[in-house]
Amino acid sequence: MSAPARLTFLGAAGEVTGSCHQVDTGTQRFLLDCGLFQGGRAAATRNRQFAFKPSEIDFVILSHAHLDHSGLIPRLVAQGFRGKVHATAATADLLSVLLPDSGHLQEREAERDSRDRKRAVQPLYTAMEAQQSLKRIAHHRYGEPFQPAPGVTCLFRDAGHILGSATVEVRIASDAGEHVLVFSGDIGQRGHPIVRDPEPVPYADTLLVESTYGDRLHKNLAQTLDELAYAITDTLHSKRGNVVIPAFAVGRTQDILYFIAKLARQGRLPPLTVYVDSPMAEAATRLVMAHPELHDDDSGALRDLLAGKIRGARVVLVSDVESSRRINTVKGGAVILSASGMCEGGRIRHHLFHNLPRKESAVVFAGFQAVGTLGRRIVDGAKSVRIFAEAIPVRARVFTIGGLSAHADQAGLLQWLGGFKTPPRGTWVVHGEPLAAMALRDRVRESLGWDAAVAVVGKSIFLK
Repeated sequence: MSAPARLTFLGAAGEVTGSCHQVDTGTQRFLLDCGLFQGGRAAATRNRQFAFKPSEIDFVILSHAHLDHSGLIPRLVAQGFRGKVHATAATADLLSVLLPDSGHLQEREAERDSRDRKRAVQPLYTAMEAQQSLKRIAHHRYGEPFQPAPGVTCLFRDAGHILGSATVEVRIASDAGEHVLVFSGDIGQRGHPIVRDPEPVPYADTLLVESTYGDRLHKNLAQTLDELAYAITDTLHSKRGNVVIPAFAVGRTQDILYFIAKLARQGRLPPLTVYVDSPMAEAATRLVMAHPELHDDDSGALRDLLAGKIRGARVVLVSDVESSRRINTVKGGAVILSASGMCEGGRIRHHLFHNLPRKESAVVFAGFQAVGTLGRRIVDGAKSVRIFAEAIPVRARVFTIGGLSAHADQAGLLQWLGGFKTPPRGTWVVHGEPLAAMALRDRVRESLGWDAAVAVVGKSIFLK
């Protein structure tokens, strides 16, 4: 009888970024996600050193397009991977925007590091390598089984996190029978706009569940909108400054635009101009609107805002560099949405450079900030941060609005877990910082009575 398949946790175990798990069936070796590590001094080194030979990986199953789940695919291909990357159709569309843009940013960072260190630094991967990696992507519909290799059957279910996000069901056949491995991906919050609610999964032998917010509850939507309305209105109207919002180009940008549209319709905001300063966010927004079949029933407000049909709210989609620079001459009345969401790169750093020192301005964080990132340092109350090798004082007000998150909170995760008809034989908590992961593990044990443990990077388990 053949040995059981083995699962190894390679990233997003005791941390949020770098999602990657390897499965070895004995005849096939594949990855669940292949994401970038973000934040902290070790991230750059970890991104360059795979724990396996890329040429020995047969295929990749991708949960969704965010870079902490997909961002190392170009390097994987450049280092010798020749298999297919399986994803939903919408994820494939988003990757066509996200990965080349990421490659461009990697080149820019390598140029900057080369100047600072006075020696040549090679980019993690180039825009061209990212473009080439798109040829490896195969896309599938939700709910339709596919077989990436003999003995392995997969199915994508809607995870309700961003457009195209999926929970992955993998059925592995062996001499001893079939083992069902379920990888939650990132689970969305029920009732979130634009995307549909997370789809339940009936059965798993082994379950990997995310825990980004496994130790807390989000504010309800009414409280969240009150806080966002106050942050924008008080900053723009009373203090006459700008509101800077670091936002992931995919998902969070579209959500925030939707909420601004809703508040403006209700007359709860002063006249404002919203600058979406990210070519990637502009392209991603167009792609999101091009997939109405994946929307819930409440996406009309976003369409009206983008079409200029909401009085007092104007949206400017910024793509070229000169237009981006001109935003920094605007001293008041602007809401600036820019990537990256954790402030680790991209144009957001320029807007923080110009607005953090201003008491009139505000920074609104509407997404998770990983340990070691610039965003996390600001959220944690740093009085000064370094941007472009300069010490920048933090005088702007800082708001953290967790209720806008596209991740389920602890209650949302437990509700999703409650959709299983029978308990999994083993539940492994991933994609969460240690306290969040342990808190969710404890709640799963206490509330559901399941066998649950926190995954550890480098640890392997057998899928018996």
